[in-house]
Amino acid sequence: MSHPASYTRTAIALHWLVAIALVATFGVGLYMSGLALSPAKLKIYSWHKWAGVTIFTLVLFRLVWRVTHRPPAPPVGMPAWQQRAAELAHCLLYALMVAVPLSGWLMSSAKGFQTVYFGVLPLPDLLAKNKELGDALTLVHKWLNFTLAGLVVIHVGAALKHHFFDRDNVLARMLPLIRKP
Repeated sequence: MSHPASYTRTAIALHWLVAIALVATFGVGLYMSGLALSPAKLKIYSWHKWAGVTIFTLVLFRLVWRVTHRPPAPPVGMPAWQQRAAELAHCLLYALMVAVPLSGWLMSSAKGFQTVYFGVLPLPDLLAKNKELGDALTLVHKWLNFTLAGLVVIHVGAALKHHFFDRDNVLARMLPLIRKP
């Protein structure tokens, strides 16, 4: 089976939708963590949780799409170590994009705050209320987020390196409006 020349429109749309949602939700998470307890903070927490559930669902769909639609081949001449690094980075990105919202859901459950999607659909608590476990999961959720953010920065840096220094089509095939070299 040969590799396509570019990603599908669905893959591109999911990539950018998840990317924008991750950055926005990460920013909201940073902002809300410093707020004093208030009705406004609880509302922002609800929005953050809704976004997390949405991202989790989109990532699961994205994983199914990735498994059923072969991605483009690496550029000709790309060193084997860079290919392995890119594969590892993508695996870690997918794992973290699942682990981060899941850790938030587990944390909310352990802290005794049920997630009610868009204020309408109550999601089951995954754990019984347990303050110590909730506090531990808060740290897990925080560090998974910072790890994901760091990996996203590396991912963006690698894409820009390919575009501006290697002058290959790695970035262009995920940005269809850019002229391919």
